[in-house]
Amino acid sequence: MKSPLLRLGAWLVQRVYRVNVTGKLPEGGCLLAPNHVTWVDAILLQAISPRMIRFLVYEPIYRQPLMNPIFRLMRAIPVSSTKPKGALKEAAELLKAGEVVCIFPEGSLSRSGALNRLRRGYELIARAADAPVVPVWLDQLWGSIFSFQKGRFFTKWPKRIPYPVTIAFGEPIPAAEAGIDLLRERMLMLGEQAYQQRPILKGHLGSAVIRGLKNRQFQRVVDDGMDGSAMDRGTLLAAGIALAEYLKVHCPERRIAIALPAGRGGMVANLAVVLAGKVPVNLNFTAGKAALEAAYRIGGMTSLITAGALLQKLPDMPQPEQVIRLEKVLPPLKKRIVRWRLAVMFLPAKWLIRKIGVPAVGDGDEALLLFTSGSSGDPKGVMLSHRNVIGNVSQFSQMLNLNPGDAILASLPFFHSFGCTVTLWFPMMETVRVVTYPSPVDAEKNAALIQKHGIKVVLATPTFLRGYLRKATREQFASVKLLVTGAEKLPNELAQTFEERLGVPVQQGYGLTETSPVVSVNLPDPPNRSENDESQPTSRLGSVGKLAPGIAAQIRDPETGRRLSLHETGMLWLRGPNMFSGYLGDPKRTAEMFDGAGWLKTGDLGRFDEDGFLYIEGRLSRFSKIAGEMVPHETLEARIVEALEIPEDAERTICIVGIPDEAKGEAIILLSTVEVELPALRHKLLAAGVPALWIPKVVRPVPAIPILASGKLDLRGAQEAAKSVPVA
Repeated sequence: MKSPLLRLGAWLVQRVYRVNVTGKLPEGGCLLAPNHVTWVDAILLQAISPRMIRFLVYEPIYRQPLMNPIFRLMRAIPVSSTKPKGALKEAAELLKAGEVVCIFPEGSLSRSGALNRLRRGYELIARAADAPVVPVWLDQLWGSIFSFQKGRFFTKWPKRIPYPVTIAFGEPIPAAEAGIDLLRERMLMLGEQAYQQRPILKGHLGSAVIRGLKNRQFQRVVDDGMDGSAMDRGTLLAAGIALAEYLKVHCPERRIAIALPAGRGGMVANLAVVLAGKVPVNLNFTAGKAALEAAYRIGGMTSLITAGALLQKLPDMPQPEQVIRLEKVLPPLKKRIVRWRLAVMFLPAKWLIRKIGVPAVGDGDEALLLFTSGSSGDPKGVMLSHRNVIGNVSQFSQMLNLNPGDAILASLPFFHSFGCTVTLWFPMMETVRVVTYPSPVDAEKNAALIQKHGIKVVLATPTFLRGYLRKATREQFASVKLLVTGAEKLPNELAQTFEERLGVPVQQGYGLTETSPVVSVNLPDPPNRSENDESQPTSRLGSVGKLAPGIAAQIRDPETGRRLSLHETGMLWLRGPNMFSGYLGDPKRTAEMFDGAGWLKTGDLGRFDEDGFLYIEGRLSRFSKIAGEMVPHETLEARIVEALEIPEDAERTICIVGIPDEAKGEAIILLSTVEVELPALRHKLLAAGVPALWIPKVVRPVPAIPILASGKLDLRGAQEAAKSVPVA
């Protein structure tokens, strides 16, 4: 039974915090195991609990003059670092007596907002009392004044009062089963469920960018590295609105194709399409003719926004019925842009949203369409919803923790999932700036832009890092605080060499187009407040970092689907607000990606260590990643069969295998039982519209293609057959 003072305290706490509670406490004795984000976690839990909670508190904190009266009122149990057994025994006795006991299994406050290593003390208590462990998740507290966001406690202004918080109670775990791997899995699942309830995720991408661009509207949002021009946030919004009005009149279809490099034009075009209530489709204009024609057909697109300069460089690029060239359309809209700039300056965001006609709710409706290589013939249209994009931006925004005006290098194309979400929509929704350049392979120019604009965040692939090692200097990278690589595995030796020469640690991340795309990332370690402050790593060499907030993970057996421990290697399954909506017009493939509970099958083999770092061990799906691009083996095999005029009913005579390559991550090897002249094959494939990146680098004659007894291709045997091939 709570004392009157505790009930009064609970009433006061709930005036400051607006707490949403999901789940409930079980009857009888139970051990609560919550994540630990702020100094007031225990107070919040006590305030919303109908039962008295007895907290275990580290003794030095228990003795602090400011907190001690509160802990004494809550009848907390001090835990000595030298003699902890007494406190653990007392906690077990309380559980046996039917009381509720709480221990923070991380042992200390999070310095990054992520879930840290779980200590095993809770296991000892639960098993001694044979009491169930109840996982608990406190959501949205990271960023409040009592959290360590921005590297400090207390000296932050509250974002709002009352401050919204979700506290989720999970299903009890029997003491005998409550290992650290299962507890972490259950806590992440609660975190995902709580994150999905955030009201922002129901919004519309158009509304989100209007609010974002209105914020600090005179601050630059883009510096164009090609011509040196710049645009502030308010002007970008005004130009987007004016072009949106034009598109509403001239483009009746739902989806509009965009073929533009990273730059001001591409940002304006994408913004305008969304504000017009339509779906932007950024096309890979470097793809072959067949892929682009398939994209137009699958997406039902009859209009293309592009620029004359790009069409001159790519005269053979297929075009739909209507081509809208920005350099011709925007100049006549100049007066409208000026009028809208004045409106943006003076009208509140909610009035602009209503005036433009942007829906209040977007949620699960399609917001973007990106095309990725298919395992057969046509590319796959990945539909990303408003929830997906807004959710992923909020997830990595919380992780990156950037300050207003911090600059990101935007050299990845907008048809690339990272380029689309991170360097296109993120700067519009948050108060960061991008410096654009259309070629990520021009290391010399990009390095000069990094130095000139004091860029803080650089996104790259290992292939691009090798270019910087050849062309860049240590001084040019002096401003960089975060350098993240993805798309292909980062060799440890490359990361170490880069840091030694250019002075910037290389952080590896992981994502998929289907996950909008960010899943996990390594981050610079947070600062310690004192010499005695416990170090909490936020990066680990060889891993792809910790999961973004709001993402849950499971490891399953690739063959049977049986759940494994998070610490075992198996198929990685994910769930979260950023998991895609499905493949356009392909319900069969979509169904293959999901189970009945909303879990997404990544196709990658992974495991977690005890600190929560994710390791990607390999891929089961038959793709290679070369210089950041996905190369589908089966599609390439079909094209080669056509080029070699091999009868469709013939036994398998060729096989594509990807093997490690220091230059580009992977190299394509063609195993063949028939004689193949590589120059002639290359000529035929290019003529058929196959991208040059897909062309096999080496042909290896083999007596037979390895086949399993079931008739399926023996992938392991094929890999072994290709290992002896010299790639140089």
